[in-house]
Amino acid sequence: MTVTRFAPSPTGWIHIGNLRAALFNHAIARQAGGTFLLRIDDTDPVRSREEYVEGLKEDLAWLGLTWDREERQSLRTDRYEAAKARLVAAGRVYECFETPAELDLKRKKQLSMGKPPVYDRAALKLGEDEKARLRTERPSHWRFLLDPGRIEWEDGILGPISIDAESVSDPVIRKEDGQWLYTFASSVDDAEMGVTDIVRGADHVTNTATQIQIIRALGAEPPRFAHHSLLTGPQGEGLSKRLGTLSLRDLRAQGVEPMAVLSLMARLGSSDPVELRSSVREVVDGFRLGSFGAAPTKFDAEDLWPLTQKALAAKPLEAVEPELARAGVPEELRAAFWAVLHENVAKASEIADWWRVLSEGGAGVAAEEDREFVQQALAALAEPPYDASTWGEWTGALKAATGRKGKGLFLPLRRLVTGRDAGPDMAALMPLLRVKPSLQD
Repeated sequence: MTVTRFAPSPTGWIHIGNLRAALFNHAIARQAGGTFLLRIDDTDPVRSREEYVEGLKEDLAWLGLTWDREERQSLRTDRYEAAKARLVAAGRVYECFETPAELDLKRKKQLSMGKPPVYDRAALKLGEDEKARLRTERPSHWRFLLDPGRIEWEDGILGPISIDAESVSDPVIRKEDGQWLYTFASSVDDAEMGVTDIVRGADHVTNTATQIQIIRALGAEPPRFAHHSLLTGPQGEGLSKRLGTLSLRDLRAQGVEPMAVLSLMARLGSSDPVELRSSVREVVDGFRLGSFGAAPTKFDAEDLWPLTQKALAAKPLEAVEPELARAGVPEELRAAFWAVLHENVAKASEIADWWRVLSEGGAGVAAEEDREFVQQALAALAEPPYDASTWGEWTGALKAATGRKGKGLFLPLRRLVTGRDAGPDMAALMPLLRVKPSLQD
């Protein structure tokens, strides 16, 4: 049974970078008919907030990424305590007493001597009497003792990875205040929940090395790991400071369609072309982990808009009925409205914009050199209702009266009716007009 997981920390809104891990792990589980876990990494009581938990669930539901089981790390502290006790007894976890200031001083000294800033394991040299004395003076933290040698695995994206354990500090597994740290809690969970595959960002490679040893020390087999590249801006600039503006809830509020997001993120950074998909199942079926590369992946939010327009254009009437109703389009006109305008709506909010043009008028604009012609055109147009022949008859009469033709005839009239330079077929649009066109005040 394939078991994957998405393990976000509820310390902020889920953003486009987080989504890659969620989507990739979801796709692997669904392709294999396995289990996809949503595991809330809420061991930090200060920064974790319930509104972020609910927000990330809303975002995943908006995208159509369903999960089979939910876990909360804050409810599993007894499991971490039991695992720690087992590893203490096995000599793989030990107590440390250095303060943050003392550790910082050690790191600075090592760096000044040209050495890697790796914890020196001074706590292992302490006798029991010394430990007892220190416990009365200061809180302690706990570390996992790494075995020497190289930690190796075949990464699903990066290929063969080999990390010297002696180049990495023994990871802290529990802080002085009792908080369980990600490296340990996640390892215990992955071991006990039978997680078989994990895809996450390349910034976790060192974590993976230490977690492989922790999972093996717990008597379990490590999952298959794959580390996807990190996102950059369109010019290769770092996205870290902009990710707050790229939250899924913000993209949703801007009118981005969920299938646009999934279609782009399921292929971005891979050798496969980005193609709009019509369903989550189609995204999953076309996903290939082996097609992704290690190079940083350029992300431009503007690429979501052409896909959003295509996604909207492909929607049947019943899928947009709620949006049409909210915009005020009368029920008897909705089918005709969507048939005429579905390819000219860049985002759902523009449905209301188009209906205002058709029902209220006053959107028209005219270039200075066209104003006299536009006034003449208005005088030649009767009051509605209009039908499919209105546009042809109107333009034909104006062509005969003014000698205008082509763009010089049609563009000013399109601008008069819609206020835009491009849009739907005007002969089909005219019957939808509820009021006679007029220029903006």
